[in-house]
Amino acid sequence: MQLTVLIIDDETKLAGLLSRIIELEGYRTLQAHTAKDGLKILSQQTVHVVLSDVKLPDASGVELVKQIKEKYSYIEVICLTAYGTIADGVTAIKNGAFDYITKGDDNDRIVPLLAKASEKAEVQYKLYQLENKLIDAHGFDNILGNSPVIKHAANMAQKVSQTDTTVLLLGETGTGKEVFAQAIHYNSSRKHKNFVAVNCSAFARELLESELFGYKTGAFTGAVKDKKGLLEEADGGTLFLDEIGEMNIDLQAKLLRVLESGEFIKVGETRTQKINVRIIAATNRNLEEEIGKGNFREDLFYRLSVFTINLPSLNERKEDIALLATYYLKQFSDKTNKKISEIEPGMLARLENHHWKGNIRELKNVIERSVILTDGQALTADSLPFNTNDVYTGTPFEMAEVEKRHIAWMLNHTKGNKAEAARLMKIGLTTLYRKMEEFGLN
Repeated sequence: MQLTVLIIDDETKLAGLLSRIIELEGYRTLQAHTAKDGLKILSQQTVHVVLSDVKLPDASGVELVKQIKEKYSYIEVICLTAYGTIADGVTAIKNGAFDYITKGDDNDRIVPLLAKASEKAEVQYKLYQLENKLIDAHGFDNILGNSPVIKHAANMAQKVSQTDTTVLLLGETGTGKEVFAQAIHYNSSRKHKNFVAVNCSAFARELLESELFGYKTGAFTGAVKDKKGLLEEADGGTLFLDEIGEMNIDLQAKLLRVLESGEFIKVGETRTQKINVRIIAATNRNLEEEIGKGNFREDLFYRLSVFTINLPSLNERKEDIALLATYYLKQFSDKTNKKISEIEPGMLARLENHHWKGNIRELKNVIERSVILTDGQALTADSLPFNTNDVYTGTPFEMAEVEKRHIAWMLNHTKGNKAEAARLMKIGLTTLYRKMEEFGLN
């Protein structure tokens, strides 16, 4: 990989001389004679190292360092000056300069210094490329679906991603809450810092506390050395608290302090530590009901729900099933080195008629299983794991099929509340249970 060096100097002869010397060392060089032209080149081409004069016609080279590092963190900048001062040198280094040298006196240092700067810049550029791939992989374009409900949720998430506001994601298990949390993080100003996720239901109360806040040596049996908590790991970035409704109420008070003051105390420690972290929380529980039961703090709920996004279940966006199924087909076909290019209409119909208790996660698993079982070029209904009662195979013109579909839709509308579904349909609850058994809707 040939590295590129940009020389910014209004002394054209000196810039030309430097360019020839540097090219003899195997670098590609570009030249600019003003700060404005230099920034324009940086916006158009990949540059790894900048050699900039401190005194430019339209700007201070010392201030230019700051502008370059803020926009292109991977670039290393070496400042050149004819009249070096300690104050300028200190400011340049504080602004992110790799080094600050005097023209003439330090000419012998330029080539070895450039070698060190370019070595560092090359590593940083590779990391920058990996970060960008990560950002692309978690962009809002990866939230698939054309239904109005998913588009509304994605639009809400995109708007809040530009802020530091705490976000609460509500939705059933498998609706993609972590996907949304990642999209919010990787489209925010925190995208170059850590995204740390923790499932609050996966840990006992004491273990979750030490995982979140960290601990000091000797805090408890087995604490043989200091440990960073997930809050510290996420400093400057985002902490995603999945299944927040499962968090112990005593631990909720400690989380509230973090949200209110940006401070926390490690387990076994007495002094507080400051933290700068964005919290995104998610739950499939009704937190207002949990507050009424005494399982969740009301003050924490109001802190977390500054900006709430409701994620639709797959049953609320069935028009997206064909798109999602096709996406997962390609993903798993590539993974298994199979050439399966389509899904037969009969299978798609069954996918669209199925009641998805596990939402997108369940659909993904079903497609993966079908790809593994299929030897041909198309997925067929034979590969589905559904019970035959899950989908009625009669024509939609038959009264039984119309009745079954209406009951299934009503149960989905009431989120499984059978009493409410019976009331809305103006039938007895016993009649509803009988019909559900008849149509295999249990």
